[in-house]
Amino acid sequence: MGRKTVTVSDSMGEVEIPADALYQAQTQRALDNFRLSDLVLPASTIRALALLKQACAAANEDLGLLDAEFAAAIRAAAARIIAGEHHDQFGIDVFQTGSGTSSNMNANEVLATLASDDSRAVHPNDHVNMGQSSNDIFPSAIHVAASLRIHEHLLPAIQALETALLERMERHRDTIKTGRTHLMDAMPVTLAQEISAWASQIRNDRYRIQTALTRLQQLAIGGTAVGTGINTAADFGERVCAHLARETGIRFAPMENRFEALASQNTALEASGQLRVLASSLTKISNDLRWMNSGPLSGLGEIRLKALQPGSSIMPAKVNPVIPEAVAMVAAQVVGNDATIAQAAQSGNFQLNVMLPVITYNLQQSIEILGNACRSLAPVIEQFEVNDEALSRHLAQNPILVTALNPIIGYQRAAEIGKRAFAENRSILEVALEMTDIDEAELRQLLDPAKLAEPHRGDAE
Repeated sequence: MGRKTVTVSDSMGEVEIPADALYQAQTQRALDNFRLSDLVLPASTIRALALLKQACAAANEDLGLLDAEFAAAIRAAAARIIAGEHHDQFGIDVFQTGSGTSSNMNANEVLATLASDDSRAVHPNDHVNMGQSSNDIFPSAIHVAASLRIHEHLLPAIQALETALLERMERHRDTIKTGRTHLMDAMPVTLAQEISAWASQIRNDRYRIQTALTRLQQLAIGGTAVGTGINTAADFGERVCAHLARETGIRFAPMENRFEALASQNTALEASGQLRVLASSLTKISNDLRWMNSGPLSGLGEIRLKALQPGSSIMPAKVNPVIPEAVAMVAAQVVGNDATIAQAAQSGNFQLNVMLPVITYNLQQSIEILGNACRSLAPVIEQFEVNDEALSRHLAQNPILVTALNPIIGYQRAAEIGKRAFAENRSILEVALEMTDIDEAELRQLLDPAKLAEPHRGDAE
């Protein structure tokens, strides 16, 4: 027995929809027209649309354009969507009309149905969409959704990772290890110094994202169809942003030039670019952890990551660095998302960008998975064990320590000592005692890895 349907109509005529659907004719047409994937709008974007509709209803009531009863009903309906109800009614493919009109009408229709009862018939266009166009609502939803999830999800996750790095750094200020450049042995560093680079990367990535937020919080609302604000009040955008700010605690404001807000997606692209930088940092940290953990016998073996699961279906006892690998894959996905957003952001033709749905899909996915990646990586940082024996062994055999003798015996002579020490598998100290007239006490002081790692400690004292 087939699913029960009812006949509804719009400006194009009649169409059949499921009898239990909250959406109406235009949503059904979009469901029929767009069957390119199984991808739908992220929940965060649906929430952002509902928040905007709620704020628009309040603004229109303030302006005396929308009856108080109708405005209250729309706001109450939007509150249900914001709370996560009825998201199953938003099934339109991401690959749809480029303005997001189909998804905007989906929201208008669902809210109109929820807000209507026997005493009032709320119209999706005349009431829910009053003073708006898909062309300013959907770009605004992109910004609102990204701003909210960055504030609520991503920034706290970045902060958690940053805190884990800073705490681990403090524990290893006196742990000396071999530095590496080009994957080859270099001068000593402390483990704290090595971790400090990671912490600084993450901190600066957080700053970059926070800077992008100042522009993400500027909205296209009030521009309506082409940026002129036709069919709405001059201060409509300001009123909507004020209601949004009260509801979310985030300071939203209309974009100064609404023509740019509709025609361009540079701000979304900027935010995506900063997310890509964070992805690059996470890749760097993950790969360093994997190299340092490599082995346990034939690799560097400087640290031991916590064993989380068996690493092989055929090799018993094998354990792999699974979280850093997963984080690196997240980073790869974010780079791909950024490439899509860059391509989509170029598609502003005259007064409107026409790749808006795919922009919000990729931007929101990047925000979500990067936040999850930071949360997953923090315990890896907190829990790894340091193999002090391996660090000491690598230091003792490091021929690059001879660099410290350059100012005394010159580069050429130092190179001879380093090459001989490596060829004979002997320490620099031992060979330098034979090849120079520097006494042992001075050599030990010159070649002390702790002093080499922090050559300027005490200079300012």
